Amino acid sequence: MPSPPKDLGLALSGGGYRASAFHLGTLKKLNELNILAKVDVISTISGGSITGAAWGLHEGDYDSFHTRMVEILKTKSVIKQVLTSSIFIFTVIFSLIFLGGAILLTFTSWAPLALVVLGLFFILFLKWQFKIFPVSRVIEKAYNKFFYGGKCLGDLKGKPIIAIGSSNLHTGRPFTFSKIKMSDSTYSSSSAYNPPIKFLQEKFPVARAVTASSCVPFAFTPVRIDKEYYHTASDYDRINPQLVDGGVYDNQGIQKITQPKSSYECKMIITSDAGGNFRANLKYGNTISLLMRTVNLFMHRIKAFQMVQNVYRNSEGKAQPIAYFSLGWEIQNCIPGFIENMIEGQVIKEVVEAQKLQPEWTKDPGKFRREIQQQLEKNVGYDNIKKRNLSTEEWQLACSTGTNLTPLTAKRIDCLIRHAENLTELQVKLYCPSLIDV
Repeated sequence: MPSPPKDLGLALSGGGYRASAFHLGTLKKLNELNILAKVDVISTISGGSITGAAWGLHEGDYDSFHTRMVEILKTKSVIKQVLTSSIFIFTVIFSLIFLGGAILLTFTSWAPLALVVLGLFFILFLKWQFKIFPVSRVIEKAYNKFFYGGKCLGDLKGKPIIAIGSSNLHTGRPFTFSKIKMSDSTYSSSSAYNPPIKFLQEKFPVARAVTASSCVPFAFTPVRIDKEYYHTASDYDRINPQLVDGGVYDNQGIQKITQPKSSYECKMIITSDAGGNFRANLKYGNTISLLMRTVNLFMHRIKAFQMVQNVYRNSEGKAQPIAYFSLGWEIQNCIPGFIENMIEGQVIKEVVEAQKLQPEWTKDPGKFRREIQQQLEKNVGYDNIKKRNLSTEEWQLACSTGTNLTPLTAKRIDCLIRHAENLTELQVKLYCPSLIDV
């Protein structure tokens, strides 16, 4: 039997180091509002998994965790670890042997063989790329060194449950790692697998789970699950999970905490989305840039669909409080956006009632925009939040931060954290007012 829904869930989206820094602002503000301790489940994706898993392992107060994470994001480069690894050096040497040999042959009477050598190189690399250059192993080592110190899923806190999300290419479904279990619903509940496939999560490395969660297609190698982590050893030959970035299926991390009967389902949701705006008019000079743009478009489409299903249509379905905010938003648009959602009937009744608005205003919110705006500004303490708002230049700096795994400047980290703090306070007070201690 599925467990009853938890009370409060927090989703931390993907987005590399940018997301890791942005979510620090979310956690910091939730801690200041005395909400962080109330969170039952933290659902994480990619860059959100870096921060979420680190918090799930931290022993001590939030401030010490925050300070440590900021220092790591400023100074530690996962990409540098990859480029200086023996695996990368071996790959370069392997490539140079073939390419250099082909070039040398062109200056001899054996020049036609240069094409054979090049052809052999590409055949070998395409067939055995993930064995020749298993980059995810290096990523895992870097995560362990910087963030997790060899800890396993069994070492995570009992509360909140940290649910680390990845995408399973074998089934086309999410694969989730946590202290309580690691699973794909296809393996655990589908009639195709009888008996169900079970895994031994207690000793599974946190760094490997986070690597799977942030395993960007075209850049990392898919993560496999070794035989030692199967409950029944023979199941290793029954399935072939290939785990990649959780953002391929759900880049906001909201799916598993809103899905009915999920082990991680929650009644109230806060979603911290570090995704930037989908900017137009970019140029694509090669196949790689075109592929990455295509992936970004695909993920943007998923995000838009999830917004409709989980946020805007929420009032028609489960009608649960959901506070959603995104890096690309400006705080001055949050209250007008709440009013627009009221007009469209997309704010649930209990939330509207909690804002203590006049009955005639709620009957026709379009007619009383100014009055509602003033009341909501008073309710959320907007004047104080506005004083902390980023300048236009600072907001643009935060939004333009890349999603790679190289160190961020202190200024970028500060802007990302401050912006997340402001958005968190605004949206929680607007859409989840019952969480605020009076």
